[in-house]
Amino acid sequence: MSTGTATRAEVCAAACADLFRGDGEIVAAAVSGMVPALGARLARLTFEPGLLTTDGGPLLTAEPVPLGAPAGDVEGWLPFRDHLWLVLNGRRHVVLGASQMDRYGNSNISCIGDWERPRSQLLGVRGAPGNTKVNTTSYWIPKHSRRVFTEKVDFVSGIGQDRGAHDLRAVVTNLAVLDFATPDRRLRLRSAHPGVSAEEIAESTGFDLVIPGEVPETRVPTGEELRIMREVLDPRGLREREVPS
Repeated sequence: MSTGTATRAEVCAAACADLFRGDGEIVAAAVSGMVPALGARLARLTFEPGLLTTDGGPLLTAEPVPLGAPAGDVEGWLPFRDHLWLVLNGRRHVVLGASQMDRYGNSNISCIGDWERPRSQLLGVRGAPGNTKVNTTSYWIPKHSRRVFTEKVDFVSGIGQDRGAHDLRAVVTNLAVLDFATPDRRLRLRSAHPGVSAEEIAESTGFDLVIPGEVPETRVPTGEELRIMREVLDPRGLREREVPS
């Protein structure tokens, strides 16, 4: 779906870029897909030049590289040992994915169904416990649905606000931006993407989402941001595969 001059994928990428606004010199670990990776690199090329971005692997690049392109000039690298040290001690903002998420941001990437006899085996907890306990964490959900946003997750991989998460910042989906800016730190609708109603978002969420009386529209990327995405960072249009128009 096109939103004026920007596609839905481009709106999502700009929203992912905004996740890093004000972060300064930290590692932007956008590991959950093409759209958040594009967002991190877009932020670095525009309003957050101090961000450290990677090639999608262990290399810290001198400049934000196009999606799928070689790293180019490299300023550093993060072998697995150093990466684990950084998770526990460093300045890092990670954007994770989730197969399930409840109203407090507890996330599941481990299994669907009972843990002892799951219907589906997923990734395991991976780095989700350490990331959510120690690092600033946001989420990217490319298909906002009741299957993802559930009353209760089948297994807690990443901890939520009610379990002592360090800093759950926001959740960007293909429909909206959500945050936890409520007194009890439950998920709230921060903005709806252009062309999406609050009713559609509520219907696609498996619990009572906090919805303010006035729901703003997610910002559309500027002309310069669109140029950077289309001509510099993603000329192959990989973002559109993740959020089809």
